[in-house]
Amino acid sequence: MRITIIGSGNVATHLAAAFKNAGHVIVQVYSRNIQNAALLAYHVKAEAIDDLNAVNEETDLFVIAVKDDIIGKIAEQLAKYQKLMVHTSGATDLYALLAFSDNAGVFYPLQTFSKVKEVDFSKVPLCIEGANETITTQLTQLAQDISQSVYTVNSEKRKTLHLAAVFACNFPNYLYNLAQQLLMQQGMEFDMLRPLILETAQKVQNKLPAQVQTGPAIRNDENTMAFHLQLLNHQPQLQQLYTLLSQGIIKLDIDERRAQ
Repeated sequence: MRITIIGSGNVATHLAAAFKNAGHVIVQVYSRNIQNAALLAYHVKAEAIDDLNAVNEETDLFVIAVKDDIIGKIAEQLAKYQKLMVHTSGATDLYALLAFSDNAGVFYPLQTFSKVKEVDFSKVPLCIEGANETITTQLTQLAQDISQSVYTVNSEKRKTLHLAAVFACNFPNYLYNLAQQLLMQQGMEFDMLRPLILETAQKVQNKLPAQVQTGPAIRNDENTMAFHLQLLNHQPQLQQLYTLLSQGIIKLDIDERRAQ
């Protein structure tokens, strides 16, 4: 398939490489910043463009990997080419494309990406949605070229999946940052926590999170929790966060016991 990548960020970079490695042709890479487009285009042997009017009409598929708030604007400009186009957003409805073309779908990779770290795309879950069965089948086949985990997920379910991903990825990473700050205040290194973080992540690969929950809240260790809150006396926002999360864990334990 001949593919044009719209965007040059993290998702665009990894998808373009995965498609190329699977034998597909990356025709062009578009970015408003021609230098960014050129950098990605160089790696996937494509043409760099910064004008959507310069799109190669021999393209079979437009992959729109841009910020959510401009997906519709991009789709409106690409609709005149009457080619299949997909966006890669977890939080944006398929209608953002259908408003301009019936030849549309979603190609959402459920992973966190950065340009500096390679990702084994064969293990990345890909969530597919098509405007009709023919498009869904076409996108599923394309997804299977680069991943072993392909799912058909409609817009409503995908939005919930994206929300779950924020809880599972973005929020924990923010908590890592808070943990790092606490350690820095006492002259300690974040490296001390890395084995703990890794062990926790490995446990949930084989068990459900509720089955491996540990810590003072799940033990209802009121003395330890009170001591922790005392340590946070000068950081009321962290006190509130600590209390909210601890109460959630305690409620989880109560609910689990009632269910047994």
